Amino acid sequence: MTKFSELNLNPKVLKAVEEAGYETPTPIQAGAIPPALEGRDVLGIAQTGTGKTAGFVLPMITLLARGRARARMPRSLVLCPTRELAAQVAENFDTYSKHVKLTKALLIGGVSFKEQDKLIDKGVDVLIATPGRLLDHFERGKLLLTGVQVMVVDEADRMLDMGFIPDIERIFSLTPFTRQTLFFSATMAPEIERITNTFLTAPARVEVARQATASETIEQGVLMFKGSRRDREASEKRKVLRALIDGEGDKCKNAIIFCNRKTDVDIVAKSLKKYGYDAAPIHGDLDQSQRTRTLDGFRDGSLRLLIASDVAARGLDVPAVSHVINYDVPGHPEDYVHRIGRTGRAGRDGKAITICIPRDEKALAAVEKLIQKDIPRLDNPLKSDAPAEVEEVTEAAKPSRRRKSGPRTEAPAEQKAETPPKAPAETEQADAPEKQAEPAPARAESGEDRSRGRGKRERGESKKVVGLGDHLPRFIALSFDERRTG
Repeated sequence: MTKFSELNLNPKVLKAVEEAGYETPTPIQAGAIPPALEGRDVLGIAQTGTGKTAGFVLPMITLLARGRARARMPRSLVLCPTRELAAQVAENFDTYSKHVKLTKALLIGGVSFKEQDKLIDKGVDVLIATPGRLLDHFERGKLLLTGVQVMVVDEADRMLDMGFIPDIERIFSLTPFTRQTLFFSATMAPEIERITNTFLTAPARVEVARQATASETIEQGVLMFKGSRRDREASEKRKVLRALIDGEGDKCKNAIIFCNRKTDVDIVAKSLKKYGYDAAPIHGDLDQSQRTRTLDGFRDGSLRLLIASDVAARGLDVPAVSHVINYDVPGHPEDYVHRIGRTGRAGRDGKAITICIPRDEKALAAVEKLIQKDIPRLDNPLKSDAPAEVEEVTEAAKPSRRRKSGPRTEAPAEQKAETPPKAPAETEQADAPEKQAEPAPARAESGEDRSRGRGKRERGESKKVVGLGDHLPRFIALSFDERRTG
């Protein structure tokens, strides 16, 4: 089996790797590092969690160990789809380059331009950035990309999902044609394949078997849930979530709860905090300082529940996560593997629970097809409490509906039974054939026809007076009878 010492890495880099506790490279590292050290373009196809970050960080540090950066002209560039992933790549550079004098800058949104400009002006060897913020600096004239020797595109399929491909193409056009390109993606969509054919030159293709199964140390389960009514489904689903967390007890030391939409992330986090749970949201619309504080708190154990969108599903290495809960079934089955892969890492035990409502059953079937196994079904912990909650909500809602429609004047059932029968004359008038009505349209509409409608309502028929509601008091209807109104 290959060891890092056999990969021709810089001795100072090898020392940092050994101090980090690693001896044997992963398959993507063993396949990507040798051609990268030779200066060839590399196309790596591997899922998150396979160690591909070190697969490009280690050869980059070795290649950049000689030379010096110039002001505003970085020597290498790493593009990442999210701020969190960019920050994690920066941490890897700090870990493996501590014995090599290299400078780096992290260009991500939510951070002051001024501080980033200072670093760029001094000159950096490694520039780690998200595409949007990188182009912002370029447009402001603070950055030149003509000195880039090595360019890395990480999580290219995630870039495609987030709409960054036009930005990636533009950034490629701003870098020298002679650059070395390391391109990593979990899948090869046609758009990504077009980019690789355009911008990579005879790349070494390194493909690791697709990660279609989760770790055997992860216990999986799915709760099939159906709300009592559509307008109550969201609140009842949140109640089920709280019951699942409570049911795990002390075994749930910490958990990542994934939602498909950012709005749901905020709603679920607010609901959990309202009921006394230690929870905080993280998604792309939050300020970067808040996202950093939240993630740091979850990593150091001061935060128990992290409510996240898929921004936290890929590439983030949070150790010792005991539980992952999918509040929503992910729309892409591969995302299920990414999500639950946050637990059960490094041989630890983990548990993944998914809540599936009826409209998500098709997505759940796609997940089970991908992982080639049926996920065990779980019992609803609230099946005995759900009817009580529905009844309580129904009773609370009744008064508001009565207030909207006005007071009811209809007599109780026992009074209806005592109501005397209609007078014969009134009955004859109400049941008179239509041809006996006077021909004048106005009179027929305002008088006798409406009187006939009143008679039909008294016999239980469905015709109603337009504009006066379904519960018209009888004394008002009498005013439409011309014989009575004179």
